[in-house]
Amino acid sequence: MNAFELQSIADDPEAPPPLSAPTNAPRLSLPFQYRLPTATAGAFFTGMFLGLTHGSQTAGLRFRAENSHRLPKSSTGWYLYHKSKNYHMMLGGVKEGLKMGTKVGFWVGGFFTVEEAIDRARGGRKDFLSTVVAGLSVAGGFSAWNQFPLITAARTAKVGLISGLAFGLIQDILSLAKGRRLFYVDFLLGTNRRAKHRIE
Repeated sequence: MNAFELQSIADDPEAPPPLSAPTNAPRLSLPFQYRLPTATAGAFFTGMFLGLTHGSQTAGLRFRAENSHRLPKSSTGWYLYHKSKNYHMMLGGVKEGLKMGTKVGFWVGGFFTVEEAIDRARGGRKDFLSTVVAGLSVAGGFSAWNQFPLITAARTAKVGLISGLAFGLIQDILSLAKGRRLFYVDFLLGTNRRAKHRIE
């Protein structure tokens, strides 16, 4: 902070704190055109790993159940049995991994897209409010897509609210740590300064 900024604050108690980073700086220090594919790719590979693990286990159990009445009786038969079982596990894991990865990547990409759209609709304000609305929007879309009953949809909305709030506040904390200004922080600081100025 230079001498001119200090003098400006001294002259005007209601002045907002000086900027050490632009207010319209991108979230997570990544422009949207980079943030969206990065988040989507990370979500896809995470979903693919989870789907691969779950799908291979499920395929293995299914293979055992389907062949429980015709178990091999020789070493060669057991070799072919396990070889066929491993093939089914690998195939089932890849299918489920791609399916789960696509789903997770799609919804995470939708979340970041809605968040960015709300930021722009609010005139470029980037804070947790946009993230909360994005979380609720994606939760609502997910419930509608899967035709959840009302109780399940309410639980999904609660998860979206909590997740959006937590992720939004984390982004706000990182923004403040980098010296960026937030609308509600400026509002609170401005209110406190005006009250203090009136008391004095």
